[in-house]
Amino acid sequence: MTGIGVQIGGVALALVAGLAAPVAAAADAPAATTVEEERLDRAVPREILRRSGFDAVTPAFARALDRADSYAQARRTVVRQGSALWRRTVDRVQGRGPARGDLPRDDDRPLYWARLGMTRELRGWDPEFGVSERQRAALLEALERTSRGQDDIRLPRKAEPGEKGLKRVLVTGFDPFTLDRDIRISNPSGAAALALDGTVIETADGPARVETAVFPVRWDDFAAGEVERALRPYLPRADLFTTVSQGRVGRFDVERTNGAWRGGFADNENVERTGVVPVADPATQPQWTTTTLPYAEIVAADTGRFPVYDNTSVTEVPAGGTASVVRPDGPTPGSAARAGGGGDYLSNEIAYRVTLLRDRLGLGGSLPGGHVHTPVLQFAAGNTTEVVDDEFVRNRGDIVAQVREVVAVAAGVG
Repeated sequence: MTGIGVQIGGVALALVAGLAAPVAAAADAPAATTVEEERLDRAVPREILRRSGFDAVTPAFARALDRADSYAQARRTVVRQGSALWRRTVDRVQGRGPARGDLPRDDDRPLYWARLGMTRELRGWDPEFGVSERQRAALLEALERTSRGQDDIRLPRKAEPGEKGLKRVLVTGFDPFTLDRDIRISNPSGAAALALDGTVIETADGPARVETAVFPVRWDDFAAGEVERALRPYLPRADLFTTVSQGRVGRFDVERTNGAWRGGFADNENVERTGVVPVADPATQPQWTTTTLPYAEIVAADTGRFPVYDNTSVTEVPAGGTASVVRPDGPTPGSAARAGGGGDYLSNEIAYRVTLLRDRLGLGGSLPGGHVHTPVLQFAAGNTTEVVDDEFVRNRGDIVAQVREVVAVAAGVG
């Protein structure tokens, strides 16, 4: 996301595990399209899909859905097609198979727009056997989860005592956002997730396997627990994690402190949310969480052309006070959060949620993890219409390469 007050952020996941099974209920009318899906009809998304070959994804998905003769079969179709979209995008970005178009292979945008085509198709699907509102919601949730790589995390086994095994690293990215400002936007954190998924990187402490997932820029998905549901099974098995998003112009930031506050900036559905970050067991919820990434080593390393900063600043309401105050050196005792180092949008929130999950799982003393902001991905000066240009491609490539190096440095600290 763009950083600071604006950072990042899927379908409202107000679903429970039992919804995977058929639900005996009357069929409901197809749901209306969402704000995100409505943007699909603009020229830029159509061009991105055409120039990547991903314009064929939704028609193929529609044909597969139409062949389903039951809810169970439809669910299998959704899971299979969602997983195939994720794998196809990762393969394209990592250079496997044909590019199917002239859009640069490292582009994250085809995944975003193709997924929206699939969710819009599923939202309007009206089979003869009928689907209830709850069944349709469960199908949409399955499509979101599988097409974001959240079901594709394959961490290696843990090394036996005395054995030197692969380190296991989790990295997350985000969808493009602020699309009503510029619908051409790409998100380098999502591009980095696609480039790193399933790769092995060399570190100072041996090789490390990286597994990734992408998250939506939507407040309500986070409130419904999407982040915790996706990552809880894997944090205890990881040796390192970093959530990544787009932040400031021209710099990387390792965010030292995350705050329990939503600042209200509109998400990809143009929804605004302000208040304390909603989590399970709010009675034990801290105002602040802290990175356990080796920030000093990351900042000191030569990871690429962009400078990397240890960002310690936060915004707080001091204990006993009423007004917000910027604290360059971090929060003071008893203060209430108004912005973490990464702002008060969904970048800060994913960092807060995953570090809180780390601590609630009792991993805070042993699992390095936190948030990294990338530079803003910029087009060439004067380009206000083209979906790609040489500077844009160079900037994205350099940012992704530097994310890889930052992860390598962090994973290499023994």
